[in-house]
Order: sequence, then C-alpha cells, then structure tokens
Amino acid sequence: MSSKQSTSANRPRLTQGPEGRAIRSLMYPTLLGMIAMVSYNIADTFFVGQLGAAELAAISFTFPVVFFVGSVTVGLGHGTSAVCARLFGEENISDVGRVALHAILLGVATGLVLLVVGLTTIDPLFRLLGADDVTLEIIRRYMRIYYYGGVFMVVPMIINPVLRAAGDARTPAIIMSTAAILKIGLDPILIFGLLGAPRLGVEGAAIASVLANIGTMIACLLVIWLRDHLIDFRSLSLGLLTDSWRRILHVGLPSIASTVIGPLTTAFITNQVAQFGQEAVAGYGVASRIESLASLVLMALSVAITPFVGQNFGAGRADRVDAGVRWAQRFCLVYGAIVAAVLALSGAAIAGAFTDSEVAIHTASLHMRIVPLSYLTLGIAMTATSSFNAVGRPMLGMFISMTRTILVYAPLAFLLARSFGLVGVFAAACAANVVAGVFGFELLRRVVAGLHRVENRVGLHR
Repeated sequence: MSSKQSTSANRPRLTQGPEGRAIRSLMYPTLLGMIAMVSYNIADTFFVGQLGAAELAAISFTFPVVFFVGSVTVGLGHGTSAVCARLFGEENISDVGRVALHAILLGVATGLVLLVVGLTTIDPLFRLLGADDVTLEIIRRYMRIYYYGGVFMVVPMIINPVLRAAGDARTPAIIMSTAAILKIGLDPILIFGLLGAPRLGVEGAAIASVLANIGTMIACLLVIWLRDHLIDFRSLSLGLLTDSWRRILHVGLPSIASTVIGPLTTAFITNQVAQFGQEAVAGYGVASRIESLASLVLMALSVAITPFVGQNFGAGRADRVDAGVRWAQRFCLVYGAIVAAVLALSGAAIAGAFTDSEVAIHTASLHMRIVPLSYLTLGIAMTATSSFNAVGRPMLGMFISMTRTILVYAPLAFLLARSFGLVGVFAAACAANVVAGVFGFELLRRVVAGLHRVENRVGLHR
C-alpha cells in the first residue's frame, strides 16, 4: 500500500457514525487552536495596553486591517477545504495532492501582493480610519513589521483546512496552540525588553507575530509533505494549475468577498466610533477582542461544518447533511443565549482588566451588553455560509454577508449614531446579526431540500 493510500485509509470518516459526534470531532480541536490564537491576541492587547492609552488605541486601529489580511487567506482556505472535502468524500485522493500544492502557491502569491499593497498604503488608510498624528506614528512602527508576517501566515491558513478536510482537526490545533504559546512568550520579552532583550514596544509585538508565523509555516509544511504525503509535485503543469485554481476560487473568491466585507465594515464602524474620541476606539478594540473570543465556538463550528458537509455531499449523503446542519443550528441557539447572559453581567469587569480609562471601559461594556444578544442567530448565519461553500454554492453565503454588513449594519449604524450615539452603533450590529441568521436559516433549508430531491432522483434511476 502506498503512503497516499495509507493516509486515506487511516483518516477519520465523516460519512459514518452519529452526525453530532462527527462534527464535534472536528469542532473541539479546532476550537482549542482558535482559543490559543485569540488568547494571544488578547494577551497582545493586554501587553501593549501597559505601554499606554495611545499604544492601545493604535493597536485598536489596526484590528480591521489585520482582520482584512487574515480574511483573504481564510477565504482561500475555505475554497481549498471545500474542494478537498468533496474529493475525500468521493475517495479521489490523488487530486487532493495537486489541489493542496496549487493552493499553497496561490496563497504565497496572494501574500506577496498583500505585502506590497499594505506597505504602500499605511498612511492614507489609517488616516481614513480616523487615526490622529500621534496614533499614526505608532501604527507605522507596528504595521511595517506586521505585513511581512502575513507572507508566512498564509501557508498554514491553506494547509490546515486541507488537514481538516481529511478529518484531522487535531494536528492543526496542536500547531496553532504551539504558535500561540510561542507568541505569548515572546511578547513581553520583546515589548518590555526582558531577559536582556532590547525594549522594542509595539515593534516587539509585531516581531513576535512574524517569528511565530515562520515557525508555524515550517511545521505545517513538514506535516502535509513528509507525514501525510498530501503534496504532489508531479502536478506542476499549467493546465492542472489552472484547473485547481479555478476550483478553489469558485468558492474562494465569494468567500473572500464575504469575509473581507466584515473588516471593511469594521473599519467603517471604527471611524464612527472615533467620533466619540480615541479612548472610545480603545474600548471598542477591547470589546472586539472579547467578541472574537466569545464567538470562537461558533467559528469552530462553522469551520467543522465545511468538511462534514463537503464529505457527505461528495458521498451523496443528503440525509447526513440535513441532520448535521440541524444539530449545528440547535447548538448555536443554546450557546448564544449563554454567552449573551455572561457578557452582559461581566462586561465592565472584563474591560477594566485591559485599561483604566473610564471612557474605554464604558464603551467596551456597552458593546458587550448589546451585541451578544444576537449571537444566537449569528451562529446560524455562519453555519449556513460554511454549508453553502461545502456544496459549491458560495454566492449564497456572500449574499448573507453582504446583507448583514452592507445593507443593514453600515447604513443603520450611520443613522442610529446620529440619534443614539454609541448605543445606536452597537444596536445596528445586533440587528444585522439577527437579519443574517434569519436569511441563512431559510436559504439553507431550501438548499438542503434541493439536495434531497436530487438524491431521490438519482436513487430512482439506479
């Protein structure tokens, strides 16, 4: 038996066993890795916050841009995961190797483009977001280093979805957790000049990210190439490369558009919050980091849904797709209600751990009392988007994202901010999540019903 065949035979099967258990087998390790990475982001915010309110505000201004860079690579990962999951479900392992290699090449090229564009647009972009001269100088020092780390970040963001598509969520979780521990360890050393290192301030935070990204990239390449043998260097022909990129981008481009809309809207909201002062932006940045942590479970679920739905769709199991989606929706409702209650009661205390600015604490706690009410439906929208990607219907996911951000969130925040201030901005976010969840539920119900009809017709002709 070849190494490739062995890898295929030993991988977990998502087309067998209880649907909830299959989803959880992907969700929990993914959640562990995500918690580690977001914990690093929170630790990064905490350490930089000790430098002063100006540094904390600067890092808060970079959040939508950092999210944008990550969103592009995540979108490519979604496309790669959807394609590879269907190939695994079809038992077409040979094509997985060439799609994986071509996806890595596409990701590296994208990372280089982001590097060049990012370095040449720092000043105009962050002035547009509302940064003043003092804050902009700190942002320059951070982003001129951070953008280089994006080149190394893109490879793991491509490889990890391939491993999850095969049913292996544990290895990506271990790699992500190790990288987060490395970042957290390097942060105080480089920021404050501990253990004989020079005191680098915000530049130290950026350097820590770059070093950890390099280590993560090397680990991922070793796993997918030497352990799993899922990279096929014999497929470097232009025709095969074009075919792989077409398949990946069929899902990847709408996914990128859907994901990128989020940070673009966040950038607009940051500009709206900036009208209430730089300390309000700092508070919004803290709340955004906490929101990222609170929504990790929903994100892990949406990541797990893609390979689960993809493999079962590829195997012609519409019944399992339906059952798995329903399990995920029930989970979202229960989890969302719990998180909303916890953050509403503890928001001010959490914000106070990051800053002593009264304005920042008020802004963060206000956000955490209003926006989490909509997490119940936000999870349903995220699950629907991932399911659409998995079955090759990414435009539906993009429609949900655009409805949420462009049609509801941004215009409603602009209008309500004039009358209700920060309360209006955060109420708009809550309303947008509810609308997205309702649309996602109904569209996914119709798509799954269509899969059942196709399966029934195929069964009649057998």
